[in-house]
Amino acid sequence: MELSRRLQAVASLVTVGHRVADIGTDHAYVPIYLMQERRAVFAIAMDVNEGPLKKAKEHVDRSSLNDKIELRLSDGFEKLDPFEADTAVLAGMGGPLIIRILEEYQETTLSLKECILQPQSEIAKVRAFLIEEGFLFIREDMVKDDGKYYPMIKVAVPHDHTVRHKAKSQAAVSAWDETELRYGKLLLEMKHPVLKEYLDREFAIRQQILKRLEGKTGAAIEKRREELGEELKYIRKGKDYYAV
Repeated sequence: MELSRRLQAVASLVTVGHRVADIGTDHAYVPIYLMQERRAVFAIAMDVNEGPLKKAKEHVDRSSLNDKIELRLSDGFEKLDPFEADTAVLAGMGGPLIIRILEEYQETTLSLKECILQPQSEIAKVRAFLIEEGFLFIREDMVKDDGKYYPMIKVAVPHDHTVRHKAKSQAAVSAWDETELRYGKLLLEMKHPVLKEYLDREFAIRQQILKRLEGKTGAAIEKRREELGEELKYIRKGKDYYAV
């Protein structure tokens, strides 16, 4: 199974030897790859829609992995029992949906060992949620695939109440600043080359927009200038990591 660059990066974050639940599996590409590469011992491919799950079954059947990959129609963790999986993969969905799934099924969430998350939107909110809930950031990665940029996160789940409370207390003391929440503290600290490319692109785009607004007036124009100025401020702060 050959994966896209995005899904390859997601799959590479899974700890070898784990039982994996792929939420929003779509065509089950990640579970099939993990089993073929012997990275996982068992996988549960889950999706809220019957159409993708039917396609997933065709791919699983074709790969002769019916005994290694179980398919389930499920809204998030709804059909996943606590301790059934070690790793949950939530990739290719909006940030608010990821937060909802992790919050709504807390017993299942806290029974996991790790989560691999690849939010398609509002990633700063996802990072803030994870910090506040005591998840431990293990690794962040970012890839460019078909002209789009995809950041992703691997976190450990503190299931012991004492450990979780301690992690939440430590998070409160060393909370990430706004720049780190936007772009990823670990990505910035490692001076990730794909993040640098992304920051350079975003900076150039906003500069071009500001240039097009020159000489224009009006309340909406001024509001847009303010928004762009705020965005540029944080992009510059992100770029400063690469200047050190």
